[in-house]
Amino acid sequence: MGRCMELLLSLDVGTTSVKGVLFDRRGRPVAAAIEEYALDKPARDIVELDCRQYWDGACKVIRHLLDDSAWRCSDIVAVGVTSQGETLIALDASGRPLRPAIVWLDNRSQAQADRIAAEFDIQEVYRTTGQQGIAPTWTATRILWLRENQPEIFREAHKFLLVADYLLYRLTGTFCTDGGLNPSTLYFDITAYRWWARMLQFLGIEAAQLPEVRSSGEIAGKVTPEAASQTGLAAGTPVVTAPMDQICAAVGAGNIAPGMITENTGAALAICATVEGPTYDPQRRVGCFNHAAKGRYVLLPWVQTAGMALRWFRDELGGGLDYDALCREAATVPPGAEGLVFLPYLSGAGCPDMDSRARGTFWRIDLAHRRAHFTRAVLESVAFVLRQNLEFLGALGFTCDEVRCLGGGSRSELWVQIKADMLNLPCVVMDTEESTALGVAILAAVGAGLYPNLPEAIDKMVRVRRRIEPDPDRAEAYEHVYQRYARLHGQLVGLFAPDSS
Repeated sequence: MGRCMELLLSLDVGTTSVKGVLFDRRGRPVAAAIEEYALDKPARDIVELDCRQYWDGACKVIRHLLDDSAWRCSDIVAVGVTSQGETLIALDASGRPLRPAIVWLDNRSQAQADRIAAEFDIQEVYRTTGQQGIAPTWTATRILWLRENQPEIFREAHKFLLVADYLLYRLTGTFCTDGGLNPSTLYFDITAYRWWARMLQFLGIEAAQLPEVRSSGEIAGKVTPEAASQTGLAAGTPVVTAPMDQICAAVGAGNIAPGMITENTGAALAICATVEGPTYDPQRRVGCFNHAAKGRYVLLPWVQTAGMALRWFRDELGGGLDYDALCREAATVPPGAEGLVFLPYLSGAGCPDMDSRARGTFWRIDLAHRRAHFTRAVLESVAFVLRQNLEFLGALGFTCDEVRCLGGGSRSELWVQIKADMLNLPCVVMDTEESTALGVAILAAVGAGLYPNLPEAIDKMVRVRRRIEPDPDRAEAYEHVYQRYARLHGQLVGLFAPDSS
């Protein structure tokens, strides 16, 4: 590759690491770096992190990218930032953290979640924020916890930020946020695209204590001289907003138009379905989020166990084989694993039939079943829940004609073929596995003016690696297999209850 003078830096601040990827203006990754940190878990339900680790990690990643490559800081024309959601950071008036960040995994604020649930009608919460339930995960419950348990910090708090907001502040000196990062705070109005005044009043805070809301792909500010000296970036480099990671991944796969869908098979299964306007489930089984594409929304079904189930099987029952070897064995087994069915509920059942009590089940084992059958049953189980969720979305009026596959699961051609056959839809694998980072880079490219709008940036920066069509015979076979899974799922639900005999 020849030297490129227009690079885009994506920063993705995750739960346990900061990842940075450099892309050229055609969306090709040219360098990547990661810096990990360890969470602090001093007691049950408490998960914290020194806020400086987010910034120090970002500085190390950026310097590593610049020091270990031929690129100069002046080659970077824009920086984009995304992060985990829900994690709360409180700053004083001088911009210093008042306490460690309360990480999204923290569940200390259950009592505060219960108080919010008692005060607000859940339908009002759902229609306003897009969040179908009230849990201690949401940022609002953490602010209320601070008010009730650390009042001196609550009184001194000048700004309440999410992690990406904190990085934007450290880079640019401005307090702003991407609206698409905030629905799960529980104090963001997804249709008005502003802070929800009634919730702020209940929490006892003002809008001025929150960052300014921007649309995805807007310039938050420019790298300050102080940030430049710490990161190695050039002062004055534009820094651009980006929404939550799953929506960035959808952008990185070109999923911005109504009727488009991505499935991301990582440890969990995350599905992003793009819709024209806010869409709600009468049974409140799915969240609705703002899309990076202005005015559009995303339905986000979530299943806790996907790739995690295959990893568990590999580690515990795989006989020392790696994923590729297990999949080669599974490819020798016909669709349906000769009657063997697996329910992948190792951490409970996810959308659309959420049940935290559900557990994994292998059903109809006989002496003819070998390891290859079990592996195939695990692969097929993720395709089962994917189809289950597409049918659920269909009941809400969503239709699609292909599925774009992301995450580690997209590396397995067998797994993608199983999904295509189970859904009887083409499955498209993207050229880069760094879909989240690419989505951030695409938004940065638009914010920096490399491309005039999001569709044109996607046209120039997103590429398909391969398209896998469903096989008609296997699709027909899977119709019967899926119906068997659906019946089994329905019949076992009651048995997962603690008092079932």
